[in-house]
Parts: sequence; C-alpha cells; structure tokens
Amino acid sequence: MGTEMEQEAVTPAVEASPREETRTDSRPPSRFDGPRPEGRGRGRDRDRNRDREPVEKEFIEKLVKLNRTAKVVKGGRRFSFSALTVIGDRKGNVGYGFGKANDVSEAIRKSIEKAKRNMIPLPVKNGTIPHEIEGNFKASRVLLKPARSGTGIIAGGPVRAIMEAGGVTDVLSKSLGSASQYNVVKATFECIHNMLDARAIAKNRGKSLKELWG
Repeated sequence: MGTEMEQEAVTPAVEASPREETRTDSRPPSRFDGPRPEGRGRGRDRDRNRDREPVEKEFIEKLVKLNRTAKVVKGGRRFSFSALTVIGDRKGNVGYGFGKANDVSEAIRKSIEKAKRNMIPLPVKNGTIPHEIEGNFKASRVLLKPARSGTGIIAGGPVRAIMEAGGVTDVLSKSLGSASQYNVVKATFECIHNMLDARAIAKNRGKSLKELWG
C-alpha cells in the first residue's frame, strides 16, 4: 500500500473542574456575606418592643415657665436658661422646683430633681380640697375654694398645673395679686401647706371621717 494513513492523535478527555468564583470588589471577605440566617436582625427587636406594655411614669411633670437670659461678653452673647417645673403623682403629693443651666434640657432636669426633693402632701377628698383657703407670697395672693363634682379645675396657668399634678379634679381659684408665675406657685403652695387634713382633724376631735364630712 503506497498511501500513508494519517493517524489521529486521541487525547484523553479531562473533566473540567468548576471555575472558582472571582470577587469583583477589592474588599476582604466578611462574615456578613451571604444569606442572613432567619430570626436574626432588627425585626425580632421590633416584635419584642411591640409586645412590651407601656410603663406609666411615677410622676407627672408640668413645665410652668421657661426663661432665657443673655449676657453680653467680648465674643458675643452667652445664653442661659431657667425652668420652673411642677410635679405630682395624682395621689395627693405635689412639689415644685427651679433650675438654671446653660442648656434647656439640663435646666429642666435640675428643676425636676429639686421638685422631687420638695414634695408635700395635698389633702384631696372626693376630687376637691377640704375647705376654702387663701395664700400669700410677696405681692401674689391666691384663693382656693372647694367645688362640686363635675365643676372641673377653674384655674389658669400655674394653679391649674399644680391641681392637676396633685390629683384634684374640681376646684375654684382666683389670683388676686401679682401675676408673676413664680410668686403664684409659691402662694399656691402656701395654701397647700396651711391646708387642714380631714383625717387629722377628725382624729383630734374624736370623730370618724364620715361624721366630720357629713
């Protein structure tokens, strides 16, 4: 046979290995790469906070007056703040405080802390005060009168804040002197301080509370 037969070279088939994934970004691998496991993340915290019942505050806080003062210095004006706050537990205990600071929130915080240290009892019977009384402080005069159920708090400004914080629902009041809010608060607390407690009076007279109140 004069013709030469060309033999084809058969190469063994090699299994192609899976190509490794190449990262397109230059940042190093992190443990946060990949799918997040179920039950992790902020959603669980939201559900937990949703199930939590709102906690009632121990005291009710009312800001009566917030004052800003400016002092002129070489570099400009320097501001400071003063806050007058009334607090109460709506169960016959009230207090007031006065705080000063260079920041509003700090002034309010100081006034609340002082008010908690200066709390006094407020006699309350059937939502009103036991008797009529008048208090004075400097040029301010405050008159408080008991009222029937359903009357509401007939008062304005600082007196209303104090009565609401103390748990009084029906009372008549009148400011007869200076309208300075700080002096009105002091005059109102002078009324509360001199107010007679029905239980103490009944005990001193040897009568029951029902006989005294009728």
